[in-house]
Amino acid sequence: MKKFSQLSEAEILALAISLEEGDERIYVEFANRLRDTYPATASVFDGMGAEESAHRRRLTDLFQAKFGEHIPLIRRQDVKGFIQRKPIWLAPELKLEAVRKYAADMEGETLLFYEKAAARAQDVDIRRLLDDLAQAERTHEARAEHLTETNLDATALETEAATQRRLFVLQVVQPGLAGLMDGSVSTLAPVFAAAMATHDSWQAFLVGLAASLGAGISMGFAEALSDDGSMTGRGHPWLRGVVCGLMTTLGGIGHTLPFLIPHYGMAMTVAFAVVALELAAITWIRAKYMDTPAFSAAVQVGLGGALVFATGMLIGSA
Repeated sequence: MKKFSQLSEAEILALAISLEEGDERIYVEFANRLRDTYPATASVFDGMGAEESAHRRRLTDLFQAKFGEHIPLIRRQDVKGFIQRKPIWLAPELKLEAVRKYAADMEGETLLFYEKAAARAQDVDIRRLLDDLAQAERTHEARAEHLTETNLDATALETEAATQRRLFVLQVVQPGLAGLMDGSVSTLAPVFAAAMATHDSWQAFLVGLAASLGAGISMGFAEALSDDGSMTGRGHPWLRGVVCGLMTTLGGIGHTLPFLIPHYGMAMTVAFAVVALELAAITWIRAKYMDTPAFSAAVQVGLGGALVFATGMLIGSA
């Protein structure tokens, strides 16, 4: 691995060609992977990839004019000082904002490279081209905005915002809501049955803790193994599993924690209040993200919770 200061002008040009080729490939990859979901943004990256291709051709023509046909393969990882990028092909899915930030970081790094390369170049033609490319990188953000204005009109932006919301609901809200409902409702029976049967807050807490953690692990694995997301668009299975498992545990732990209060009556009162808050939260999420009318959601959630709660109370009183 060489330091940047040790590179010759030929090596600097060869590295610049490699960088432009790599950036072009990344933009093409972005465009191809976003095309079905975000076609307007894919068009933006198509344009940015075409610009990188034009830069590469200019660099290649100058290298061949100055140093001959053979261009050595010098990559960013062969020179000290470059930031290591996470390989795009390893990413299971691409988030829109993350892609745009990745592209902005790429342009900033390339600009810095051209500024330093131009400062080191002695050949007039090489320095002029590197200065031109540095200026192009400085204005790349403005050109990207022009591409955005051309391809991302108000309708396209609204469409992409709706797509983002749909994916968020599919990949985060649905598994999270399923977990929260299961954790909040299904653990009511064992927790309150134990409380009623023993009148011992600590015993009820232990039962609730075991039920919450067990349900979280079970629901997490069930969600992760349900499908890989490739055909349904539901995202990475293990991410869904983690979200579902954590929300299941959270739903059960909520009305379990009050039983850390030693006084049984006080613990039951606080637990009742927490259950009411949990059911209200579930109702709100269903109304906001699942397009369920608020009254209908409240009736459905309240009825389910009441039945499970009554079951626990009856068994605990037996």
